[in-house]
Amino acid sequence: MYKVFVNDVPIILSTQKNIGSNYTNIPIKKAKIKRLIKQIEAGELLYLNLYHKKERKLLKHLKKQLKVVKAGGGLVLNPKNEILFIYRNKKWDLPKGKMEKGESMEETALREVEEETHVEGLEIHSFLQITYHIINRNDKYKLKETHWYEMKTSFDGKLIPETSEGIKKAKWKNFEQTQKALKKSYANIKLLFPQEYLVQHPNDRIG
Repeated sequence: MYKVFVNDVPIILSTQKNIGSNYTNIPIKKAKIKRLIKQIEAGELLYLNLYHKKERKLLKHLKKQLKVVKAGGGLVLNPKNEILFIYRNKKWDLPKGKMEKGESMEETALREVEEETHVEGLEIHSFLQITYHIINRNDKYKLKETHWYEMKTSFDGKLIPETSEGIKKAKWKNFEQTQKALKKSYANIKLLFPQEYLVQHPNDRIG
């Protein structure tokens, strides 16, 4: 199963013809993807399951209808186990960006994290997962495929947000601060975190 987000609404890609009474279930081979995305954006469709009996065919069929933009990003930890966040478009996000020609995905992820926050000394610790969401560029829908890596650094210098990319802040956040930040983040970012980060802290009285 895959989740492909339109804003924070997930399109489910699955091998099951019916995943619940709330869902509109459509064979992915017959789905008019762009029309369905517009319905989701308009709030007319909130539960959508696109299915195919072979799981490996799900993304293949989606990618036939949407151009893919590949990106890399990082969930970065320092020695205090604080996590590196950026603040852009009134949301807390993790640093990431588009792959450039000739780069490996790991090189993309490291470069983008460094460019967006000016953090130094990054090392990739492990691969996390791939997330998918729909973007609209010049009135054309595209599928953004982001490869995420857990990274570590001992850098304790000043973080500098890349303002030319619309980033207002770059900050390290501890466990409780991360819990709060994730309330003002994106659904696909939340997929990268263990459940304990997504449960409201008992001392958090906001919201």
